Amino acid sequence: MLWWFVRVLGWTGQHISLPPILYANTLVLLASSVTLEIARRRIASYARGVESQIAAPMRWLVITLSLGLLFVAGQYVAWLQLKAEGLYLATNPNSSFFYVFTGVHALHVLGGLGGLVYVMSKFNRSILRRSTFAAASQYWHFMDILWLYLLWVLWMKL
Repeated sequence: MLWWFVRVLGWTGQHISLPPILYANTLVLLASSVTLEIARRRIASYARGVESQIAAPMRWLVITLSLGLLFVAGQYVAWLQLKAEGLYLATNPNSSFFYVFTGVHALHVLGGLGGLVYVMSKFNRSILRRSTFAAASQYWHFMDILWLYLLWVLWMKL
């Protein structure tokens, strides 16, 4: 759908180069998926009684949350870099495309962070259901995959 949107609108105008921080952001987001999977395995061990302390899985959830916040902060830095180049939301279709789609993705990541906070609160009270964590994990991993696609589209079209 996104590719169709870009093609139909026929983006033209000033070419913009992607801020290099986007590549670091990509690594941060992928690392957050890794830490979330480590947390998932630790939580499963805790549920089976293998892991005796709640702190070990919680540590990995906190790291995941921190990486997600770092990603959002990195997106803000990317916007500041474009602003420093004189590229604003309304400068041209390419800059508009960049701001809107990275902004919408950042909002979705913030939603995922809210889900992680919810999971963490449930886990702290020992009432976390497997389905709750599975839904939050799937959403988080989907945000990673979506970011990779979005970055590819940005790289190809801008």
